[in-house]
Amino acid sequence: MRTLLNIIWLVLCGLWMALGYCLAGIVCCLLVITIPFGLASFRIADFALWPFGRTIVRRRDAGTSSLIGNVIWIIVAGWWLAIGHLVTAIALTLTIIGIPLALANLKLIPVSLTPLGRVIVPVDS
Repeated sequence: MRTLLNIIWLVLCGLWMALGYCLAGIVCCLLVITIPFGLASFRIADFALWPFGRTIVRRRDAGTSSLIGNVIWIIVAGWWLAIGHLVTAIALTLTIIGIPLALANLKLIPVSLTPLGRVIVPVDS
């Protein structure tokens, strides 16, 4: 079931959301100081391509630098990505098959706002 949902997700919204994260990652990697933001963006782009069967959890060892980085990220790119997830979720709820995909999109909003200090893990672990 996860594979089927992931394939439908990829076709309907995953590719576009991953491209948005990749664009944000490329822009962030232009400057040396924003490379951690770019790497986090690429990590989330991978998750946005194939989200079912994986989840995002907070790292226990994330400290103040992650908090400061997340505040900067929200101002620079987080809002735009979160709005993209929200608009996509609203569009997906118009169909019955899109409702689980809309819920997955809403699940990605917190990580699009605060990507630093999080890890992607399989659901089974």
